[in-house]
Amino acid sequence: MQEKVKGLLQILFAIFIVIIVLYASSYLEKFATLGYLGVFIISLLGAATVLIPVPSWALVVSMGRVLNPYLVGIAAGLGSGIGEITGYVAGRGASNLIHKNFKNYKDWIERNDMLAIGILAFIPNPLFDVAGLAAGSIGIKMWRFIIACIIGRTLRYILLAYLGKFSAGYL
Repeated sequence: MQEKVKGLLQILFAIFIVIIVLYASSYLEKFATLGYLGVFIISLLGAATVLIPVPSWALVVSMGRVLNPYLVGIAAGLGSGIGEITGYVAGRGASNLIHKNFKNYKDWIERNDMLAIGILAFIPNPLFDVAGLAAGSIGIKMWRFIIACIIGRTLRYILLAYLGKFSAGYL
């Protein structure tokens, strides 16, 4: 019974975060004026929404034009990697429901967890939240999940920020 209550609280926490993010999205333009901190906050909020896509990559591309693209990528990667915790927590909370659907992949994911999560975080993939849910439900250690997300997202966002910098004269 205690596990069910804990799981329900984790799911409610993830839903609460999504509601806060959706409310805060009306203030995104103000966050963008904060430079690197704004990139971090918007990326964190964008990644914290579970199964609701928020295109923070567009901000990364545009901020790469006016700020140091390397630092934009790092700020966005850190924010996005940390923001993915909500999907992970939701997966932990619903592990009894979700775990059954991922049991075929469990052994492979457990052996290659950081590589698999890092690659999925790097690839522009609107279904990455499913990876967070899966990682949480099968019990991948949270710190390994977060580090893999940060590495994959940082590499992706550095590339996107440089794309913004070098495409500035063409767009």
